[in-house]
Amino acid sequence: MPARFKDICLDAGDHQALADWWCAAMGYVRRDVHDPPEDGWVRPTEWPVPIVDPAGAGPLIWVNAVPEKKIVKNRLHIDVFGNVDELVALGATVVRRKDAEIDWDVLVDPEGNEFCVFAPR
Repeated sequence: MPARFKDICLDAGDHQALADWWCAAMGYVRRDVHDPPEDGWVRPTEWPVPIVDPAGAGPLIWVNAVPEKKIVKNRLHIDVFGNVDELVALGATVVRRKDAEIDWDVLVDPEGNEFCVFAPR
């Protein structure tokens, strides 16, 4: 096996705000808030923000600061089970609704990163 899955990474202009958005959308928490070091060390704000599923079921997501804006469609994206209306209320935008061709809705997060939303099981 030449590779195995490690983490998901999202690029963002405002990585702090996007980390908070994905935490609200997915029920994730910042890892340094979820598991603070005992010596009181605080992650510098310019560093990538790790967010995790507090139940341990989902993957670690790193939200990374980048200087460039997103300009083309993602070649890799996240699929989630969720409620489109609630995600839109948090700040997502619907790009394409479920239709006869696809069985999911396509949304973008506040920074324009595409993700697909499937009805909860």
